[in-house]
Amino acid sequence: MLGIIKMNYGLTQKPTLSASECLVLGVFSDVELSAFAQSLDKEHQGLISRLIKKTSEAGDMLWHHDLHGAILIVQCGEQGKFNPSQLKKRIAEVTGALIKHRIRSATICFPQIAQYSADWQLEQMIIQMDNQCYQLLEFKKKKAKAHQLESVTFYLPNANTEGLKLGEAIATGVEFTRHLANMPANICTPAYLGEQAMQLAKEFAQSMNCKVMGPEEMRQMGMETLLAVAQGSAQPPRLIDIHYKGAGDAPPIILVGKGITFDSGGLSIKPANAMDEMKYDMSGAASVLGTLKACALLKLPVNVIGLIASAENMVSGTSVKSGDIVTSMSGQTVEIINTDAEGRLVLADALTYAERYQPEFVIDVATLTGGIIVALGTVASGYMTQDEELAKLIEEAAMESNDRVWRMPLDDEYQDALESPLADMINAGFDRTASSVTAACFLSRFTEKYRWAHLDIAGTAWVFGKNRNATGRPVPLLTQILRHASNSR
Repeated sequence: MLGIIKMNYGLTQKPTLSASECLVLGVFSDVELSAFAQSLDKEHQGLISRLIKKTSEAGDMLWHHDLHGAILIVQCGEQGKFNPSQLKKRIAEVTGALIKHRIRSATICFPQIAQYSADWQLEQMIIQMDNQCYQLLEFKKKKAKAHQLESVTFYLPNANTEGLKLGEAIATGVEFTRHLANMPANICTPAYLGEQAMQLAKEFAQSMNCKVMGPEEMRQMGMETLLAVAQGSAQPPRLIDIHYKGAGDAPPIILVGKGITFDSGGLSIKPANAMDEMKYDMSGAASVLGTLKACALLKLPVNVIGLIASAENMVSGTSVKSGDIVTSMSGQTVEIINTDAEGRLVLADALTYAERYQPEFVIDVATLTGGIIVALGTVASGYMTQDEELAKLIEEAAMESNDRVWRMPLDDEYQDALESPLADMINAGFDRTASSVTAACFLSRFTEKYRWAHLDIAGTAWVFGKNRNATGRPVPLLTQILRHASNSR
């Protein structure tokens, strides 16, 4: 895609200084050098040992340049304390250093984390390095400066091409998600999302197909809650139905993505501060498409359906009003007391639409509530389900993918907050108490015919503030869930 620097990754069994511009050597402070590092040290008359002595704490880095190339020593600290979190930090620091020094090619030689497989570590290093290398320069017409790093080779004994393949596929899915989510709302409209889904299906025509529905088809299906959100915008809504088929006639797993391409809040308008970040309100939709891309690249033996309910939530004379009552596709009526609680309205109809496919289970992915940011910050995505088996699957996938989650309650007692004197339910509570939980309670009323979990990524889908940028989460988590499902067949 325009403006994106495509990285090339590889594996080597015999790293040398001459194989790339820079050799990055990670070392422990309390463990002898590996056989490879000892050989390199001997070859260079004890250079490595002398450099290591100048590092003391985890994260210390030391450069050395000579005629053979550059060496970057990275202190990884004590072996027993080297864990996935530390690996992530070191990879981020190394990538930043390589980019700063305008390095084009590098060989990464990091020690292996205890109790984790080499393939898992290779996968994580690729994903994290690709995250750091990501650049979107499509809209920079002046002073656009692409980094020079384009090729990275990893040396990790016992790792094989499977870890390389997994890492590259997930990184590609994450990159695709970030690209879509970072697009400004004047470009990334519901129609644009539909076009991107069609292009994705065309790219993997042997395993994917897609249809994109407009407002007239939604009216015929009775999707009044989705249409209500869209009625204030000049941009018509889209319902995207994209299928990946890798397991014959097996029941599909359905991923439902919230695709609000811009959220002004409607008549319950948001404050102007940081409203520009509301282009990220379609990050759930973007992550569904990114996960499907990773799934297709890996050729996973599983059937997956992505359903994306996409609209703009805007202010105009035709906008839905507080107090309006609409009938959802399910036949249940909703009193809309807060037009800024629009995500759950578009998801309600998409979740009802999902029933026709008799899914194995459904996971919806949405930047749904500010309440989840208050509860969990930007570290873990919140999830809710009453299905213990599905909760276990999500927890295991989160641990294995290093894409963290935290389970929030979904007790029936919270449903009382949605009672309406005039309709079957209101679309938001009258105060902000347990707002992320009551939002999930609302969605649960449209998911009674299948197994379901809700994933609220409002705190993890993008980095806030001046350096705002999509993260691509939870593509690693969702891909791992699909890998689990495919292995269980």
